Amino acid sequence: MPGASDSHPDIHWPSGFSPEHAHGFCQAQIVVHATPATAFGLLTDVTRWPDWLQGITQADPGALDETFQVTFHGHRFDIFVGEPVPPHRLGWSAVGAGVQLYRTWSLTAVERGTHVVTENVVRGPAAQSLNTLSPLWASRLHSLWLAQLKRLSE
Repeated sequence: MPGASDSHPDIHWPSGFSPEHAHGFCQAQIVVHATPATAFGLLTDVTRWPDWLQGITQADPGALDETFQVTFHGHRFDIFVGEPVPPHRLGWSAVGAGVQLYRTWSLTAVERGTHVVTENVVRGPAAQSLNTLSPLWASRLHSLWLAQLKRLSE
């Protein structure tokens, strides 16, 4: 599993959410055969997340473009978009179910499409428990996001 020193150099971490300050850190990468704009569009179409992301049963846009709520495995998360840079970077923080997290995406055009890097840092008692009980949970979740993003982008 990647460690904090493996963080991608183009990832921008908000204060207090760097991998060095987290209870959990995960990174995954993939190349999708589509433009960055296509991948970015899928990631930002929150209302469609329940259609393609296992475990998300509800996704509601907030009053502002920068906020939304999701229900993930029965737990509500309030999400605040902190870094929307279409179509190349996206980052959001989430609070709920005993965790605080920051998830970030870097989308770079390459010869065969888009190189997608996603990283996640998690803090809180639930994150500590999950890391103890199932150290690969975050890696599996990242793999699912990327596989579905690839499937839908192409």
